[in-house]
Amino acid sequence: MSLYDLVIKGGTVIDGLQTPRYRADVAIRGGQVVQIGRVSASDGAEVVDASGKVVAPGFVDLHTHYDSQVFWDPWCTMSGWHGVTSVVIGNCGFGFAPCKPADRERAMLSLSRNEAVPMETMRVGMPWDWETFPEFLDSVDRTPKGVNVMSFVPLSPLYGYVVGLDEAKSRTVTDDELARMCALLVQAMEAGACGLSAQILGEVGNVQLDYDGTPMVTDLMSEREVRAFCRALGSLGRGVAQVTSPLETAAFMARESGRPIIWNALLADGALNQHGGQMITHRDALKRLAELNEDEGVRVFAQALTTNFASEFTFEEYNLADAIPCWKEALLGTVEEKRVKLSDPARRAAMKEVHEQRGGLFGAGYPLNDIKVHWISSDVSRARHLKDTYEGYTVGEIAAREGKHPIDAMLDVAVAGELRVGFATPLLETPPESMREIANAPVALPGVSDGGAHTKFVTTARYPSELLGLWVREHGIMSLEQAHWRLSAYPAAAAGLKGRGFLAEGAPADVIVYDPQTVDSLPAERVWDYPAGEWRLIQKAVGYDRIIVNGRTTFVDGECTEETPGRLLRHGTD
Repeated sequence: MSLYDLVIKGGTVIDGLQTPRYRADVAIRGGQVVQIGRVSASDGAEVVDASGKVVAPGFVDLHTHYDSQVFWDPWCTMSGWHGVTSVVIGNCGFGFAPCKPADRERAMLSLSRNEAVPMETMRVGMPWDWETFPEFLDSVDRTPKGVNVMSFVPLSPLYGYVVGLDEAKSRTVTDDELARMCALLVQAMEAGACGLSAQILGEVGNVQLDYDGTPMVTDLMSEREVRAFCRALGSLGRGVAQVTSPLETAAFMARESGRPIIWNALLADGALNQHGGQMITHRDALKRLAELNEDEGVRVFAQALTTNFASEFTFEEYNLADAIPCWKEALLGTVEEKRVKLSDPARRAAMKEVHEQRGGLFGAGYPLNDIKVHWISSDVSRARHLKDTYEGYTVGEIAAREGKHPIDAMLDVAVAGELRVGFATPLLETPPESMREIANAPVALPGVSDGGAHTKFVTTARYPSELLGLWVREHGIMSLEQAHWRLSAYPAAAAGLKGRGFLAEGAPADVIVYDPQTVDSLPAERVWDYPAGEWRLIQKAVGYDRIIVNGRTTFVDGECTEETPGRLLRHGTD
């Protein structure tokens, strides 16, 4: 009988703790790393040859929206393809628990717009066998998982459960209602949630809105309400908060709760994304973060966007221009209503004015003329003519050929293609020195994965592979030891995910084996693998020989083994 379930032989161990790399074998038994050193291959039931490869802890992805996807995709892809072995769901205040049965449709409507999860996919793909948050965790616990899952308590569902989402937007919540919501927060954390999450962006200029174009309920929270939730969190003496907000809001929450805050998001100057960029330079943000952490002594981490940004989009479902009133108004409603509005000369005039004032499509930095007509659905009327005439051409080329303003050229193609036209933006490349500054900042946590959200537009869940391949291998912005600490042990510590994110004897065997010379993301592609026949935009990974979760292999050279060894991680007990 073999001593070990798996022996990884001859690899270079980078343990996630900033320890200098060294050569060693790694033995795994019963879901744990049990020996690191010299191990005989004959002692392993299975042996992996890791010669020339790096053996490292699996990555910890703190910012995902797999709250629904975990029920139909056990490996939470894209994250599962890119070496992630633990994910945290329930971010930004958005989620599905607690939720009364009568409110399920309303909850899904919110997520269908603010995180662009297809509505019919959620209807078909979720079991909805819960009402309370503890029951939701039990449901996640029951479902087969190929990654470990931990969850924040999103605040929006608390308002929906106690007050009603639309009612809560129309008036101030009572002291009794606020106390009941705080009690539900504590109850959820006692069941294993890791803290609270919220989006607090106010009423104006917000990009992640409710299904009807109004702000999310948490955007409207008063200081009184934020303070109450923070003090409820602080009363437990553990846990963390995630907030998408101005930096000073995160500072206020840190003071009131006495707990760490994970703030979204730190963007390198020049790294504008389709959320419209940020109102503060990265150097100003880093200076303020240093003041808060080092001088004032509160803990505020910064989730840092560490991927170059490109996207695909259709006007059938696009939601990331909601910060601009004329675009938001035009992109609400049914497809036919949107076609009418996008054809309206008066609305187009307003869009052109925004374009001239802000530069780039939606003011997000994409050169309008360089946006390409990437695909046109084959089942629209006159599809062959439209494909032959427009597919593969840029907006600038079409505008010049037809003597039109670029906004008219783009929207004419979209409307003719019944909005089932895929436009591709050029890649917005972050200056390496700017990325070096944010990625190496003392409180920076790489990511802003958004895994499970905006799946027809962006692929930022590839961030671990891009950090290792582009930023470390090609640009040398940090050492591999530093990269693995920031991808694994540091985010685990920030979120209170105990005992994971590093390689050590006795630790859970969340392990990756990869080739540092080839690790990378493959080109983006569309796949039809969501429930109800919905498609999504993905980027798979290359260079990962093995991805191991709790001692069992989930992927070999990018191929899924169908193993589901992931666990629900209950904060405070796991």
